[in-house]
Amino acid sequence: MWILSTFIAAWFQSMRTAYQNSLSKESGTLHATLARSLFGLPFVFIYGAFCWIVLGPINSSVPAAFYISGTIGAVAQVAATYLMLNLFKTQSFASGTLFAKTEALMTALLGLVIFASPLSIWAWIGIFFGVVGIIILSVKSQISVGSFFQKSAILGLASGLCFAVTSLAVAFASRELEGHLATRAAITLIFVLSVQSVLLWSIQSYLEKNLLSPFNKNIALSNKVGFFSAIGSVGWFTAFTLANPALVKTLGQIEVIGTLYYSKYRFSESISHREWIGGGFILASVIIVALASFYS
Repeated sequence: MWILSTFIAAWFQSMRTAYQNSLSKESGTLHATLARSLFGLPFVFIYGAFCWIVLGPINSSVPAAFYISGTIGAVAQVAATYLMLNLFKTQSFASGTLFAKTEALMTALLGLVIFASPLSIWAWIGIFFGVVGIIILSVKSQISVGSFFQKSAILGLASGLCFAVTSLAVAFASRELEGHLATRAAITLIFVLSVQSVLLWSIQSYLEKNLLSPFNKNIALSNKVGFFSAIGSVGWFTAFTLANPALVKTLGQIEVIGTLYYSKYRFSESISHREWIGGGFILASVIIVALASFYS
């Protein structure tokens, strides 16, 4: 179940990121960051209501730990998205997206501390292959220490770290609830998107001196970003509720296929041999983790 949820999440996230990249160029990074939460919230409310009515409600009162960890995850995801969109300005769409995928390794390492949840040797091998792919993508010519201190590298690592914090915080928040796993994931997602919407709407309204400014910028494209983001987030949050976030994020790197497709055919970017090789390592990491989960 968590594998299917991850595949759905990864595919729709690649679609959302592509449209979000376009929206960022047309309406600015702040609005593109806001669109995924504010315009995705109505779709998530509908899904949450369905889960609550059909699958059952949350069984007990919501603990304070849920609100704390959910808020941390919400803020971390805003920061991660904002950093990733800025990363696109220094890298191609393909390299920018894939470089932020260092989150898989960071999620695994942080998960050892927060959840004390060790991974199998094959899972670590899969994560290692993913990291090798990221390194190949990050080095444009020859390998040097300076390659990892370029602006793109710093933005990519910072984005990956924030995404890792998001994954772990959301997983922790969802597991603090009692009820059907789909309902728990949906309620967590609604809370996270609500926090993000209030935060970013307030910032954008203050900067532009207009309370309705989010609704004055490319509504059609904003709704596409929100819709694809909502479906992707439902998949991610469900998978986080079911499995170790490190495994989910590593398997989720199957998104590389969608990323390369949109990079080549939507943004007309040429994909170098380096990017294909790096993407190949990432794809290998996905296969290894998937197989490891079946036989563990």
